Amino acid sequence: MLRPLGAVAIIVGIVIGAGIFKTPSMVASVTGDIGWLVLIWCAGAIISLAGALCYAELSTAYPHAGGDYHFLSLAYGKNISFLYAWAKAMVINTGSIALLAFVFGDYMSKVIPLGDGSSVIWAAGIIVTLTLINIIGLHISSHLQSVLTGLEITGLVVIIIAGFFFTAPVGPQPDAFSATPPIGLMGLALVFVLLTFGGWNEAAYISSEVKGGVKTIVPVIIASLLLITVIYLLVNLALLSGLGIKGLADSKAPGADLLKAAFGPLGEKAIGVFVAVATLTSINATLIVGARANYALGKDWPTLRFLGSWQAHRGSPTAAYVSQGAISLALVAFGALQTSGFESMVEFTAPVFWSFLCLVGIAVFVLRVRDRGAHRPFRIPLYPLTPIVFTTSCGYLAYSSVTYAQSKGALHISLGVMLFGVAALVIMMLGARGARASSDQT
Repeated sequence: MLRPLGAVAIIVGIVIGAGIFKTPSMVASVTGDIGWLVLIWCAGAIISLAGALCYAELSTAYPHAGGDYHFLSLAYGKNISFLYAWAKAMVINTGSIALLAFVFGDYMSKVIPLGDGSSVIWAAGIIVTLTLINIIGLHISSHLQSVLTGLEITGLVVIIIAGFFFTAPVGPQPDAFSATPPIGLMGLALVFVLLTFGGWNEAAYISSEVKGGVKTIVPVIIASLLLITVIYLLVNLALLSGLGIKGLADSKAPGADLLKAAFGPLGEKAIGVFVAVATLTSINATLIVGARANYALGKDWPTLRFLGSWQAHRGSPTAAYVSQGAISLALVAFGALQTSGFESMVEFTAPVFWSFLCLVGIAVFVLRVRDRGAHRPFRIPLYPLTPIVFTTSCGYLAYSSVTYAQSKGALHISLGVMLFGVAALVIMMLGARGARASSDQT
């Protein structure tokens, strides 16, 4: 059993990732206002807390390794859960890999620039390299996770110190709330913020195993997200102090630009190495999880059996890795043609991700009604207000993502992939129906 303090440390390590080194500039560019920037980061923390509490009830009432896939199957049936598995394998995981690869590329380009298209070259190169490493069965040691998380935290501390104590004043800044962004753009800013808070669903699973049982779940989740929020706000305020709202909005690698202003080229390269190396863990973990999602899809659905092959001598699902790597590289190539590869990958994944997360939130209500007799060791505080906040927010974020990206190619590609998944589901259902008819005739 985990002690509460240990559970908080693990949750903080899971949630804080490479995104915080990239998303502050995206949020600043969307809001254009210091007051709204801070308010949206706080709103992201509240939504994440509500979501984590919803997941805590579902994961303790219906413990299963399938997580979201299992919850959706219980609430809506096998067809919806298949579409979620398809989305996770073909859109969400591959989009996340490409997104993280662009973060890696942006920061490595500050260390070793490769000329025009440097970020894209680095992004594609790291996907190919890590995919090949996993195919041949060599895995980055789990012990490295702690070291790289330490590098991330060190980088954030250095940014906070540099922003507040070692940079020259950036001149007069606009007053807080002097400009109000359109409501749709605030939704997009929330998408970037909640991307940075990603991992709170895993936090719910871990906190349910903390020493003291369900009584400690709420304090652990609140303490973890409060600590993460304080760190994120300090990073944003430090970046604003050192770069200003316009400088932050215009930066592709704000941490590197801040340390360059504070300590010169050496500081820029140092934080570039910190972030790039730490990002490797996130990319590799997503590759491993994503390939196994593809593998599970192939095992569960005979039409996709080519994804379900496992090479025992290598200890890896080669076909799943190859298909995932190919899709991720295609997304990097697509992102290279856009103004921002990182932003285009958010546009690719966000509408699908938030739509399914909204269904998970609704599943709390569905299962409360359909399965009244189930033992629920943990019940969501302030029910039904808490899941309403979470579900409504997810629906709004899905709508905002679609509204913002409706004229962008990334949305069309992700919707095309999902339509292909619907077609695959229909074909499999017709095939199963035909097989049953043949069996009945014999």
